[in-house]
Amino acid sequence: MSAFDPWALPQQPLHLVLPFSLLPLDGPDALRVLHGQTTQDLQSARDGEVLDTCCVTATARMVALATVRVRDDGADLIVTAGDAQAVHQALERVLFPADQVSLGMPQLLHWHGLVQIDGAKDSAGWGLPGRHWLLDPQQSLPEALTALEPLKADQQEWLRLRQGIPAAGAELSDAFNPLELGLRQRVSFDKGCYLGQETLAKLNSRDGVKQQLRRFWAPNGVEAPNAGETLCDDSGERAALVTSVQGEGGLLLLRRRCWDHASIAGLELSLPDAALFDNH
Repeated sequence: MSAFDPWALPQQPLHLVLPFSLLPLDGPDALRVLHGQTTQDLQSARDGEVLDTCCVTATARMVALATVRVRDDGADLIVTAGDAQAVHQALERVLFPADQVSLGMPQLLHWHGLVQIDGAKDSAGWGLPGRHWLLDPQQSLPEALTALEPLKADQQEWLRLRQGIPAAGAELSDAFNPLELGLRQRVSFDKGCYLGQETLAKLNSRDGVKQQLRRFWAPNGVEAPNAGETLCDDSGERAALVTSVQGEGGLLLLRRRCWDHASIAGLELSLPDAALFDNH
């Protein structure tokens, strides 16, 4: 590995802006419904709590990343990546007249993250240090952000890759499950039945996952791969699938037998900063 760290955060503060969709659920059954339709334990959540979760299929394949914000009269499901309309339709299909919950239409919000390396841990969004504000697009910015230009799309993509945050059309697809993507902190293995629970419990208790997310960097003299490309190890066996690429860096899913590799096909590998894996 080279001494150069391509993923080091800059010293100066950064202004991250992300469009999110808020799905309001009003009524006493709001948390019960979300508890059964997402991967996080929400049944005992209290007013004011904010919990990260995943929306998955019945076979635990990724649909969306989301955050649940608990209210005394319901809860807000904030879709932070993925198809909010599809999530809304999926919730509509499982609601019955007897359920004491009303599902509102998706509302566009902007997540403003002030990324500061000496800021509060995980507080700027995407697991980055700093502060954040969730605002209506028409709201004025807080004073802390007025002097900072929002990051451009390529700069935000670099931050996403650094952190290992799944994106729609790349890691966020029906090809992968939350445990492969390092989203273990969003999954409960103690709560009762929920959508995708059987598959996730089996992976956790017996099978383990077959691949894990890694970020990669192509050092001088090594050509970066293309998204969708399959990489092989020195023996010619399939070792990884590339999912995202920006310049010399990106993300890939590394096969289990290669998890201890520091490099593959000339690429330097490292764990994304926001990923969490167990020993499987």
